Amino acid sequence: MEKLDLSKQYKAYYTATTKPAFVEIEAAKYLSVSGKGDPSHPDYASTLQALYGTAYGVKFWYKAQKQDFVVAKLEGLWWFDETQYKAISMAYAPTQIPRSEWYYRMLIRLPEYVTAEVIQRIADEVTEKKQIALVKQVELYEMQEGKCVQMLHVGPFDKEPESLQQILQFSEAHQLQKNGLHHEIYLSDFRTTAPEKLRTILREPVK
Repeated sequence: MEKLDLSKQYKAYYTATTKPAFVEIEAAKYLSVSGKGDPSHPDYASTLQALYGTAYGVKFWYKAQKQDFVVAKLEGLWWFDETQYKAISMAYAPTQIPRSEWYYRMLIRLPEYVTAEVIQRIADEVTEKKQIALVKQVELYEMQEGKCVQMLHVGPFDKEPESLQQILQFSEAHQLQKNGLHHEIYLSDFRTTAPEKLRTILREPVK
């Protein structure tokens, strides 16, 4: 039985150049869980544990139905209170806004055939077996970003503002406005990859 690999089926979605460029992003389904705070805080690790625990539960359920798939790359939407932090663009936000004030929605893209009912069933099972309370907050999330500016950031996360500055300059040169949340796709496993070798797609919806 061949596994469905979304990174191959939607190759353009998981590909970016090291210079800002336009991309059109299709509608997609995700497994999702939201939170707030510094990614170095234990709460964030608990959030990822809940997300991955559910993702693999869903995968094995569909594998039993002869619809196996590869669990996709981790992604994240990141934002902050724009009323409290006025006139701070995403290019400057990482250095000017405390990480404790950031909100996030962590995502794992799903095959189109995955349903909310199966996710709920698996969440109930994982909660009961593994006693992970946050699993109850994992949900099906649908998103269509449409037109975006993106680039591949190579290096540690704390150097992302350098790439975000390039995206900002590109957007301003093309007279574009923000049209959604800052989106990151983690092509590397940050638990096992050296910081200087991390590869992250930075994506900004625009209009």
